[in-house]
Amino acid sequence: MQKVLFLSLLFIGFNSIAQEREKIAFGPYIQQMGTKDATICWSTLESSPTIADKEGNVKTIAEYKHHKIHLGDLEPNTEYQYDVLNDGSDEGKGTLTTYPDEITPFNFAVTGDSRNRHDVHAKIVARIMETNPRFIINSGDLVANGRSISDWEAFFGVNKELMKNTPYYPVLGNHEKDSPYYYDLFDLPNNEKYYYFTVGDALFIVLDSEGKQISEPNFISEKNSDAFWQSAFSEYFNTQKKWLENVLELNKEAGFVFIFQHKPLYSAMKNRKAEAEQTRKFWGDIFERHKVQVFLNGHDHHYHRATKNGVHYITSAGAGAPLYDIEITLPETKKSSKIEHFVNVQINKKNAYLYVTDINGDEIETIEIKRRK
Repeated sequence: MQKVLFLSLLFIGFNSIAQEREKIAFGPYIQQMGTKDATICWSTLESSPTIADKEGNVKTIAEYKHHKIHLGDLEPNTEYQYDVLNDGSDEGKGTLTTYPDEITPFNFAVTGDSRNRHDVHAKIVARIMETNPRFIINSGDLVANGRSISDWEAFFGVNKELMKNTPYYPVLGNHEKDSPYYYDLFDLPNNEKYYYFTVGDALFIVLDSEGKQISEPNFISEKNSDAFWQSAFSEYFNTQKKWLENVLELNKEAGFVFIFQHKPLYSAMKNRKAEAEQTRKFWGDIFERHKVQVFLNGHDHHYHRATKNGVHYITSAGAGAPLYDIEITLPETKKSSKIEHFVNVQINKKNAYLYVTDINGDEIETIEIKRRK
């Protein structure tokens, strides 16, 4: 049974924040969570610098100060009510629940490509909140332009009520553009580009399908273009692949394994089919060999599920970006739908169930996953 404990953050040295009464712009929101620790983040408006072009057109850009506090010595599976301001207002309040230290049923939510239709995104978030998830994972392209602070303002506005009580794990998408804002706003394990965490005996691995944010110089000839990109990315992705092998081997006794990245391994879009095949070639049999049950991605703005040798490859990218047609049906395709949606995953002691639900609350499909032996 969970216990409810009240946690005031003033005693940890944040008196000045309450005294100055800085207005919270983003948050508070929960990041890294464990059985005995948690991280809470929030941002305050620091200043409003301007930039002007030669015609005298002035643009104001909000500058934010990012706050982070790590809480340790917490009790497993315990609900805490926290307050980062503790000034009598509700502005800095939220609730966190530490992860259990034993195998017990829980659920989490998966969404992707929230991007720019904020009204749609808000409806998806409302549906997700009805499921009361332990945490949420976004499969990438959280915003339309990761280098635009106004896009992040909109994102955190839509997710405010969800994120103050629910840990939020993002995946790097191409629209994040490897932005400094991404790394300032989120506090993630490992190198923040790819990382993993566990809950009970379930393993969750987040991969980076994007790599470095670089541009090909204009002087690179067409015949040397492939060599340029191979050199630029091969070391990064090979390092990530070795890391993944090690993580899967270290956690080989996990009952459930879920892997996330932004770009798909099986695409139902004609112009992305070749890239997906190339990505599969790079990863080889790593997912099958380690008995990964589910691989979830975004990028293609619809729902699509393919299966191959026991692995479910699921595209879930219907949280706000304009929808794409289902252009092709692959031999591995089991289900597809052009609809805004999310996935609610319920993990029990023997099985996991993936409830794919559209924006209207209707079921697209339910997938049963058996615990690994």
